Amino acid sequence: MQWPLSCGSPQKLLMQNQSARGILYLCLGVFIFSLQDAIIKQVSAGYALTEVVFLRSCVGLPILLVLVQREVGLRALLSSHLLALALRALIMFGAYTAYYMAFPALPLADAVALYFTVPLFVTAMAGPVLGEHIGWKVWAAVVLGFAGVLVMLQPGTGLFEPAALLSLISAALYGTAMLMARKMGSRLPTSVMAFYQNGFFLLGAAFAATVLHLASIENASHPSVVFLVRPWVMPTLLDGSLIAVCGVVAAVGTLFLTAAYRVAKSSTVTPFEYTGILWAPLWGFLFFAEVPKLTTLMGAAIILVAGLIAMRMAHK
Repeated sequence: MQWPLSCGSPQKLLMQNQSARGILYLCLGVFIFSLQDAIIKQVSAGYALTEVVFLRSCVGLPILLVLVQREVGLRALLSSHLLALALRALIMFGAYTAYYMAFPALPLADAVALYFTVPLFVTAMAGPVLGEHIGWKVWAAVVLGFAGVLVMLQPGTGLFEPAALLSLISAALYGTAMLMARKMGSRLPTSVMAFYQNGFFLLGAAFAATVLHLASIENASHPSVVFLVRPWVMPTLLDGSLIAVCGVVAAVGTLFLTAAYRVAKSSTVTPFEYTGILWAPLWGFLFFAEVPKLTTLMGAAIILVAGLIAMRMAHK
């Protein structure tokens, strides 16, 4: 049976529908995670980072257990790849610790835009780590992206904020973890990796808090360091609820992002990760009265363009 050209074949319509669903799921996931960033920046003025991560992870633990059970069953947690899972979780713990530490010292738009250099780090490391061939056009896009970073950081002008390096460190560590996930391939379900990551966050936050408490660091002045070493206190009902919401956000956001990459090609949905750059300045303006600087907007635009070019060229 011949289908009218205007309608297209059932297979083509199905692929278009799956692509649309994948894009929608990914945009929802990015939007949900952007709310977590705003919440953590809000509570960074009165609570310790380790406390926030610990409480968030406690809330996320049962939710992720349910997700694992629904996807592959709890037996999948008894994985033979424990060392790889633990190493990846450790790297992710470092990535998120650096990322969140930047929040008290930087406008939200700056911290998030610098973090979105992740695709550039992934592209640059794909050659030595995965043995992928990286052409000169892709390398040119990477160089362009880091030119955008320099526009944002303004080194040598007296306006440079060292906390910006925390966002870049976070991006490099997160990119490394993503390459590890790609190398693991389909051997490990996403929900299992997310569960181990959450568990390591919980234990890592408790361990770091204990070490910092014993160190008794009392003369910290930089807001990023203060956020890390501040002693734990009992949260108010409102703040405790906001931190708990982060646990739900992390689990639900992971569910949407996972669904996006399952129903559509990664090359189709990945560019929409950059919608996070749109939400950060909005939340910064609405909740913290932050107005992005011209250099922030220019640098973010360059990073966005460079990242999209690098991803497009890498998929050719």
